[in-house]
Amino acid sequence: MGAQIAAHLANAGVPTLLLDVNAHTASEGLKRARALSPDPFFTAGAAALVKTGGFDSDLGAIKGANWIIEAVIERLDAKQALFAQVEGHRAADAIVSSNTSGIPIASLAEGRSESFRRHFLGTHFFNPPRYLRLLEVIPTAETDPAIVQTVTRFADVRLGKGIVIAKDAPNFIANRIGLFGVMQIFRAMDGTLSIDDIDAITGPAIGRPKTATFRTMDLAGLDVLAHVVRNLSERLTDPREREAFTLPAVVEELLRRGATGTKAGQGFYKKTQDGKILTLDPATLEYREQEKVRLPALEAVRNVDDVAARIRTLFHGEDPVGRFLRATLAPTLLYAARVTPDIAHSIDDVDRAMRWGFGWELGPFETWDAIGIADVAAAAGSDALPALVRDALDRGGFRPRPDGAPQLVPPADLGLQLLRSARERSAIVRRNAGASLVDLGDGVLCVEFHSKMNAIGGDTIEMLAAGVRQAESGFAGLVVGNDA
Repeated sequence: MGAQIAAHLANAGVPTLLLDVNAHTASEGLKRARALSPDPFFTAGAAALVKTGGFDSDLGAIKGANWIIEAVIERLDAKQALFAQVEGHRAADAIVSSNTSGIPIASLAEGRSESFRRHFLGTHFFNPPRYLRLLEVIPTAETDPAIVQTVTRFADVRLGKGIVIAKDAPNFIANRIGLFGVMQIFRAMDGTLSIDDIDAITGPAIGRPKTATFRTMDLAGLDVLAHVVRNLSERLTDPREREAFTLPAVVEELLRRGATGTKAGQGFYKKTQDGKILTLDPATLEYREQEKVRLPALEAVRNVDDVAARIRTLFHGEDPVGRFLRATLAPTLLYAARVTPDIAHSIDDVDRAMRWGFGWELGPFETWDAIGIADVAAAAGSDALPALVRDALDRGGFRPRPDGAPQLVPPADLGLQLLRSARERSAIVRRNAGASLVDLGDGVLCVEFHSKMNAIGGDTIEMLAAGVRQAESGFAGLVVGNDA
C-alpha cells in the first residue's frame, strides 16, 4: 500500500521517498507496484519521482519531508515503534499521518511530543489509491485544525481525492458500514440464491460496481476482509454489534485452504488455466461452472436509467430479489443511521464516503429517501428507530424537497466538485450520446465527455464545435473535462 500511495503522489508530480525495512525491500516493493494491474502510475515516467531507501540507513532523509505517511503492518506496537524513530528525524513543522484501516488514531501518537501530536492525524487511502477516490482524514482531539485544512486542501486539489473528515471510531466510516452490509449478505445466504445471483443483485442493478459483493471481496483479498472484520469485532463494545461482525464459516474455510481471492487464483471465484471462471458453491465448497442468472426482476428494470427508481422497484418486489434486498439492504441502512453520530459529522459525509470508497451511486441516506423511510424501517423490523430516522420521518425525508423527489447529497465544499454540482442542478445546456455542454456557473461552460471509455467520436466532435459557438455568444470561458 505504501508503494501505491507513493505512486499516486508521483502521479501528481510530487517527489517522494519510499522507505521500507531496508533499501532492498523498498526497491522490491516499488517493483511489485509497477507490475500491478491496474497500473498505479499514470505513466511509466512518473516512477522516476519515487526514490527508495531503508529505515535502517535512510530514515534521516525524512528531515526534508513536508508530509510523512506511515503505511506499515496493521499492528499498534509496530506503528508506535516506527513513530518513535520518526520523531527523532522529522522537521518541526512536518505533518505525520498513519494510513490505517481501523487502529485508533489517538493511540498511535501516545508517548510522542506535543508538537508531534499537533501535527499528527490519520489518512486512510482506499485501495487502490489511484482509482478509489475516497480519503478519510481522521484528526485527533490534539490535531491542529490548520494541519487538517492543509492535508485536506492538498489531497483534494493536488491528488484529486474526495475528502471525508471521519471521527476516530472503529474502522471509521466507509469500512464500518460497507462491511456490515457484507455481513448481512452472508447471513442471508440460505441456498435460495447462488453467488452469481447475489452478485447480479448487488451490482449495477442497485447502483453498485460491476464487481458487486463476492468479486470485490476476491479483489480486495479475503485475508484483508478477515483482518478488518476481526479488528471490528475486537474493538466494538456492544455485544450485539460485535456478533454482527463474526467471520462466516465459509470465509474461515477458504482462508484455511489459502483461497484468499484473486491474488491466490481462487476465492469465491476461481480462474482455471484455460481462462474459464468458476464459481464457488457455498454448500459443497466446490467450484462449478457459472450458471446464467435467471431473475426476472432484474430483467424488468434493465432499461430503467434512474438508479433510485431501480432500487425502489426491486426492494418492493414480492420475489427472491425483493426478499433478499429487504433482508440485507434494510438492516444495513438502519445500521448506517444508528452509527452515523458516532462515526461521522453529517449524513452527507456518510453518503460521500460510500459513494467514493465503495462506488455506490447512492449513499445510505440517499437510498433511504429513494425507497421510502417508512418502508425501509418496516423491512428492518426494528422497534427502536434511531433519532436520525425518527427526525427524517417527521420531515418527510433525510433531504426533503418541495416536489417530493429524492435529494442527492450536496457536493463537498472543495474545489473539484463543480461539474457534479452543475449536473445535479440540471445546468445542462445541450447534450448528445457522446458529450454534453454544462453551465458551471461564473460564465464558464464545460464540454463533458460521457461516451464509452471516453472514446472521441462524431458526437464528441460535434459538441466541441457547439461548445465553441455557445461560449462565444454568452460565456467567458470554455473548459473540457469530466467527472469519471
